Amino acid sequence: MYHIGVDLGTSAVKLLLMKGDGTIVNIVSKEYPLSFPKPGWSEQNPDDWIKAVKEGIKELTAGIDTNEVAGIGAGGQMHGLVILDKDDNVIRPAILWNDGRTGEETEYLNNVIGTDKLVEYTGNIAFAGFTAPKLLWLKKHEPENFNRIAKVMLPKDYVNYRLTGVHCTDYSDASGMLLLDVSAKKWSVEMLDICGINESQMPKLYESFDVVGTLTSDAAKSLGLPESVKVVAGAGDNAAAAIGTGTVGEGACNISLGTSGTIFISSESFKTSGSALHAFAHADGAYHLMGCMLSAASCNKWWMDEIIRTKDYAGEQTGIKDEKLGKNHVFYLPYLMGERAPHNDPGARSSFIGMTMDTSREDMTQAVLEGVAFGMRDSLEAAKKLGINVKTSMICGGGAKSPLWKKIFANVLNIELTVPETEQGPGYGGAILSAVGCGEYKDVREATEKLVKKTETIKPEPELAALYEERYKVYTKLYPALKDIFKEL
Repeated sequence: MYHIGVDLGTSAVKLLLMKGDGTIVNIVSKEYPLSFPKPGWSEQNPDDWIKAVKEGIKELTAGIDTNEVAGIGAGGQMHGLVILDKDDNVIRPAILWNDGRTGEETEYLNNVIGTDKLVEYTGNIAFAGFTAPKLLWLKKHEPENFNRIAKVMLPKDYVNYRLTGVHCTDYSDASGMLLLDVSAKKWSVEMLDICGINESQMPKLYESFDVVGTLTSDAAKSLGLPESVKVVAGAGDNAAAAIGTGTVGEGACNISLGTSGTIFISSESFKTSGSALHAFAHADGAYHLMGCMLSAASCNKWWMDEIIRTKDYAGEQTGIKDEKLGKNHVFYLPYLMGERAPHNDPGARSSFIGMTMDTSREDMTQAVLEGVAFGMRDSLEAAKKLGINVKTSMICGGGAKSPLWKKIFANVLNIELTVPETEQGPGYGGAILSAVGCGEYKDVREATEKLVKKTETIKPEPELAALYEERYKVYTKLYPALKDIFKEL
């Protein structure tokens, strides 16, 4: 049987067709527009997602027996606000995860309601990208639209609704709304009350591998698929991507070195660090902690493209020899867009420090690579304070294609890193969740153990790890020293 994985991203949907044994048969990508109505705003028309998904699935399944398609599972961009009226029509464009209009509302939640209360209600504090601050903004600035709300949804859940007619969400994606009591896996009555909505306006909650329904007759006709195709609840993009790398079970870890960077640590029980890490439900039915860096591989891209003006990323790293590692006198703070974990400071800025007359181009490049690794270690240290001991991690994303960067990461974090054979992100995880929901595997753990293969392993070197330990101690002093200066800037 076949399973369709949907990766509903910010600029495009990536669709993946997988056999039950994990073989990827076809991949199709369809772009859609992104709107910036005002500075700092980011919106999309949900109907553009539906059009792209429908066109993409028909192209994806061309040439196969569509009666062999068993299910669909989606991983999607998190936090976005989609609101429907009583007739299930979209009221306004979706306000996306990277929309920055909710500064006042986020400050109100953290400082007036208070972070202690927010952690008590949800396990997390407020961030500008979360859904709850968006609802408060809507209530204040667009009261007519707010009063028309019959259902509050997330992006991939709107797609699932259009496929099945069911208003649904999963625990992992709902965790990023700041409306879910994550530990209890139920909507937080207190947070709904703070935002001025009630539980009837929220979608039904499911585990990510639960089947929420089958295709409606209209959806089946438009997709060219049988009505028997099952749709599972799916997951938020990071949780779905973690399934795709086999990050399941106590202490399992995945590092994503993409435009932004994440460290995703699976946990069998609910743990919260308050402000340092997100404490969310996982797509395997358990929980996870996640640290998010807003600028990771994008730091290297900025340095290469905008500053030294080259596209030869690999060539720029050839001059950084092993004997230079752990001994760089230049430090780089990777805060090009502010920072989330662990500082939660949108005003933080990138900085180079420590240059001298003999500082070379290679030293600066090395500092960028090391600075991102140090920033990721900040989140790892926050997890350690909760008693979580990570000894090994998967690593994926565009930055993980660099052998040098992987070596730096392994030694800065002082853990073993493994590269997955198949790196298809949330779409692959969504397809695996579909296979579980359709009964091809008894649970997510069994599916990932059988489907996720590993290729390369990078081990830390004791002497180099010790050098980086000393460098990291210096790095941790830089942000506190510059924090007040960032405010003045």
